[in-house]
Amino acid sequence: MFCYQCEQTAKGQGCDKIGVCGKQPEVSDLQDLLVHALQGLSIYAVEAAKKGITDEEVNAFTCSALFSTLTNVNFDQKYFLEAIPRAVKLREKLKGKTGEVAGAPPAARFQPAGDINGLLLQAADSGLKAAPGENVDIRSLKHTLLFGLKGVAAYTDHAKLLGQEDNRVYAFIHEGLASITQDDLGANELVGLVLKCGEINLRAMELLDAGNTGAYGHPVPTPVPLGHKKGKAILVSGHDLVDLEAILKQTEGKDIYVYTHGEMLPTHGYPGLKKFPHFFGHYGTAWQNQQKEFASFPGAILMTTNCIQKPGPVYSDNLFTSGCVGWPGVVHLENRDFAPVIEKALALPGFSEDSNGKTVLAGFARNAVLGVADKVIEAVKGKKIRHFFLVAGCDGAKPGRNYYTEFVEKVPEDCVVLTLACGKFRFFDKDLGTIEGIPRLLDIGQCNDAYSAIQIAVALAKAFDVGVNELPLSMILSWYEQKAVAILLTLFHLGIKNIRLGPSLPAFVSPGVLDVLVKNFEIKPITTPDEDLKAILG
Repeated sequence: MFCYQCEQTAKGQGCDKIGVCGKQPEVSDLQDLLVHALQGLSIYAVEAAKKGITDEEVNAFTCSALFSTLTNVNFDQKYFLEAIPRAVKLREKLKGKTGEVAGAPPAARFQPAGDINGLLLQAADSGLKAAPGENVDIRSLKHTLLFGLKGVAAYTDHAKLLGQEDNRVYAFIHEGLASITQDDLGANELVGLVLKCGEINLRAMELLDAGNTGAYGHPVPTPVPLGHKKGKAILVSGHDLVDLEAILKQTEGKDIYVYTHGEMLPTHGYPGLKKFPHFFGHYGTAWQNQQKEFASFPGAILMTTNCIQKPGPVYSDNLFTSGCVGWPGVVHLENRDFAPVIEKALALPGFSEDSNGKTVLAGFARNAVLGVADKVIEAVKGKKIRHFFLVAGCDGAKPGRNYYTEFVEKVPEDCVVLTLACGKFRFFDKDLGTIEGIPRLLDIGQCNDAYSAIQIAVALAKAFDVGVNELPLSMILSWYEQKAVAILLTLFHLGIKNIRLGPSLPAFVSPGVLDVLVKNFEIKPITTPDEDLKAILG
């Protein structure tokens, strides 16, 4: 195995024995082979598109299968043993409509071995190090494109569940996957594809935003209890709003309280979800703390989408997965039939008493923030608000992430902090006060809500009649997995500069590619909170 797609990769270079995430080498190799099979499928999808042929099954499968290879999504060998031959079967289906692509690379001719040992031998020729003589910058750009495509696929899969699709997004995912197999692409062509990936990701996030707000309304500022109620309990983690809604509907009248964990915290702001009286509060913090937090939760737990860790023995029998998520031995539920989760919750003790913990505010998505834009603009012009900081991104367990807590704590009192994604759990429960009635800490939502943050920045730039880069706004970002890569590429596509990124820079970005990013976008690594604040504010 070799994997270096996440921020926590071993020694900052790559995992080659077992994934830091807990991924076994066999699963890593099967994921590489699935990507290889998807590249072959995409070569024929591109050819089919030239002839006006689109295949909904191919589009949907490509996104969900690519999503399954993200960090902390699917660790179950069984899924990949089924997905690899399915990708080839779909490829042959398209091939029957298009005819054979002349001179196509090996991915277009790949035939999976009949057993796992054969598949693992094949994987050795299809992983991230499969072309040992390839130019280091070309390889870096191809891998940046691949990891960005994984993020786009995740957002596209989410959006599809809510009825939002755009063939342009599917077409580019296929184009990008097919392009990675080409040996004749130069650096300039690949840079163009990487930036186009950012452009397409913006559209994918727009679709997801339309799906979420269309189904559940625009989030509104909402106090979310961090305590709990006496009674039976279900904990929902991950990102999927559709799964959460299904759980809420299926538990109506059953005397079960539903709680959120991790990136599900912002769902309390959606009118269509908060209307359920048994949807109570938030339990725990970010994904990397789940082994401790899940062990102490006295009810059933549903993990939707990504962010799963190896289940501890105390709670593994209480844990269920859905969607693209999988872990060997954990019950996986299909078609949103959550009866087993409910049965488990009713069999477990639940909370023995009420706990009145503190509350945090969620629901400051773009409509809520732009609804008070006049107050924000007046406060800036009146020098009541000096600067905005978007402190956002993925959290993780690697040392150095306390930087973000300290940074927020040291932000001057005349500045506002906007946040999104699970990086907020480093400081989400801090009381930063208000400026002219505007909370100094505004939770925009999940990482899936990055579109909201972009629209807020664009709207403020328009109101002040300046470009986004001229706003009193600085982006202090943390990254962990591939959705963060896709968001970063979107920011590059939009021409946003002076982003501070940490805790470390991606291992897959070569020195040559990094030099291009520094020269064109002035991206820089985080240093210390004091030094970065001084550089930004003077």
